[in-house]
Formats: sequence, structure tokens, C-alpha cells
Amino acid sequence: MERPITDFAPLDTAFWISISAIVALLILSAFFSGSETALTAASRGKLRALADKGSRGAALALRITRDNERLIGAVLLGNNLVNIMAAALATSLFTRLFGSGGVALATLVMTLLVLVFAEVMPKTYAITNPESAAQRVAPVLSLVVVAFAPVVSAIRWFVRLILRLFGLRTDPDRSILAVQEEIMGTIELSHSEGAMPKAERDRLLGALDLRDRTVEEIMLHRSKIEMVDADDPPDRIVEQCLRSNHTRLPVFRGEHENIVGVLHAKDLLRAIHNLDDPRDLKSFQVLDVAMKPYFVPETTTLDDQMREFLRRHVHFALVVDEYGALQGLITLEDILEEIVGEITDEHDTDAETPISRDAAGNFLVDGAMTIRDLNRETGWNLPDDNANTIAGLVIHESQSIPTVGQVFSFHGFRFEVVERRDNRITRLRIRPL
Repeated sequence: MERPITDFAPLDTAFWISISAIVALLILSAFFSGSETALTAASRGKLRALADKGSRGAALALRITRDNERLIGAVLLGNNLVNIMAAALATSLFTRLFGSGGVALATLVMTLLVLVFAEVMPKTYAITNPESAAQRVAPVLSLVVVAFAPVVSAIRWFVRLILRLFGLRTDPDRSILAVQEEIMGTIELSHSEGAMPKAERDRLLGALDLRDRTVEEIMLHRSKIEMVDADDPPDRIVEQCLRSNHTRLPVFRGEHENIVGVLHAKDLLRAIHNLDDPRDLKSFQVLDVAMKPYFVPETTTLDDQMREFLRRHVHFALVVDEYGALQGLITLEDILEEIVGEITDEHDTDAETPISRDAAGNFLVDGAMTIRDLNRETGWNLPDDNANTIAGLVIHESQSIPTVGQVFSFHGFRFEVVERRDNRITRLRIRPL
């Protein structure tokens, strides 16, 4: 027989013990919820900077977040324990007060209390001040992780066993997102929100892209390489070097692909100065002062090539394909330009701008401009999987060598061939559809 409400003394010791226990459990639930949000939302870079300045809380936060699976397991275990205990106590208390109807009332009240005070409020604070909150909760949470370690380990083993039965395997040492992809995503997000200028975004993304791009993508094509013929008269070689805007010139003999050396203007000047009579160049031999050529495969990544340039103390390399045929050349300056943009000096000629706009708002683009540079300049997203240059993209998509005046539409853009030289598309008019 149920006890009437009028016969129940609500202010007895058991009542206040139950109320106190529920409040304590809600506080613990808020702690676990806020801790989970703070430690997952906190920037590891900021925590590392704070730890380097002597913050013990930041150092502890970094340590316990190294194993996210273990951390989340301990937090969820603690959070579920206190929530279930709080719900059980509330149900018992409300049943004593209101009989069988107390179960539904306890469910409603505890749902509101847990939602507001144990979930929304602590998580809102944690997401607003993630690094500060992470430093505060890390000392206590590190003890919780250690205390729950045996149970969490058993749960992790059981979960992996169940997943394996369904053909799923987990790799605890593999991050969900690669660090590089995470950084690039953060940079793009900062730019889209207006917190980072486009030039700064391009520099940072350019540095991160070096490991994913090859020398073939940015090399100077062999058709544009200025070379010195080793069989030319010495005075003609000197005249050519003086006219050239480059300090290093490849030296060939017989065929252009037969590179036998690289001539540096400073070495040439020094050799002429050391002649008995600098005006008499008959005894001058260009190969005596030319450096040994340095060849690299076209598939070498820009990051590896830059490291190799620095290790060898050279700035100039000739690019060859898998058959050893000359494809182009690359310099250290070319790689640096992928990060900081075009580098010019007082000896560089004023080349035609690779991209401009006409009166109708269309983009006039040099066919040799790389797709990546065009995307960076305009904010477009043209694919560069099958071609490096914008002319190469048009040829790939059209499966032909277009003639002047032909128009194509693909990838959401209209391409019109404006100029063509031999079999090369030299200028295009592009407009987004």
C-alpha cells in the first residue's frame, strides 16, 4: 500500500542526503561534460606555448590528450556513472514523495537539470574558453584517467573485438585528420572568415604544399631554356653571357639535350680576369670553368628538392624524365616563389602579365600559366590532376589541339582560344559560367 504524501516527512535526514547527493552528482556531471569539451576544443599549439611558459596545467592537458581514446573513454565512463546515479536517486526520491507518478516527474526534472546545468552551461563555458578551462580541469582529470585506466582498457578491448566481428578495424595511432590537412583547413577557414589576408594565406599554403608538388609542375620548360653552345667561339660565349639576364647558363655540345656543364657568370669573369691578356680569348675554354651539371628526376617533390639544394649548396638543377631526356630546369628561387610569390630584381625584364581582364570582365590568361597559380590568383578551383598549365587542361579536356576561336565549356568555365603558336596555346579567354 502506497504511503500518502501527507504522512511523509520531506525534511527528514534521508531527504536532505538524497538532495545533496543529486546536487553533487550534477556538479560532477558538469565537470566531466565541460572537461571533454575543453580538452577536445583546446588548441594543442596554444597549450604547447603555455606549457613552454611554465604552465603545469597546460603541460598536463597536453599529456592526457596524447591518447584521445583513453581520455574520452574515462570522461564518458565518469559522466555516465554520475548521470545514472543521479537519475536513480531522483527516481527513488520522487517515488517516495509522489508514489508511482514520481518516475515520470523524476525523468522530466532530471532531464532539465542535466541538460541545463550539466551539459549546456559547462560546455558553453568550455567552448568559449577552451585553453583556460583545459588548464583548470587537467590536474583532476589526469587522476580520473589513471583511476579508470583498467576499466577503460577493458572497454576498449571489448569494443575493438565487437568491431572486428563486423569487419571493422581501428588504428589508435592514426589521427582522424593529418596534421597538415588540419592546418590547411584552419588557414582556409581563417581566410574565409576575414581573419587572414589572401597574401598571407597563399604564403602559408604554399609552404605546406611543397611536399605534395613535384619539380615538373614549376620547372622552366626546355623550350624556354637559354643555353650556351660549347663549340661557339669564346668571344660569342662571353657576349651571350653579358646579354643574358641569368647568372647560370647550361652548356650543351652537339644537341641541346646533351648538357655537359653549367656556366656561372662569376666563374666566367674570374677566368677572363686571370688570363695573361683578358682581351685575348683564344686560350679560353668554356668547359674549363663550367660546373658539373646536376640532374634531378621530374617526380622529385619540391620539399625534397629544396632540402637537396640546401645540402649541396647549389641553386640550379636540370630536370630529366624517366628515360633521362631533358625536360626543363628548376632553381631554388623557383621553389621560394611558390611560397612568397614572384621574386624580381633589377635585371629581370618586365614580362607580360600572365593574367589580365578585358573590358567585358573576361580573364585573359597566358596558356603557360599553371593551374595552381591561376586558382590562387582568382580563387577558382580548377583541377590540376591531369595537367599543370591552363593550356594543358584545355587540351586534355578537348582531347585535341584547338584552333584559334574555338570555345569549350567544362568545370563551370568558358574557355576560348585567343592565340596559338605552332601546336602551343599561348593565350586564352576564360569566363566563369
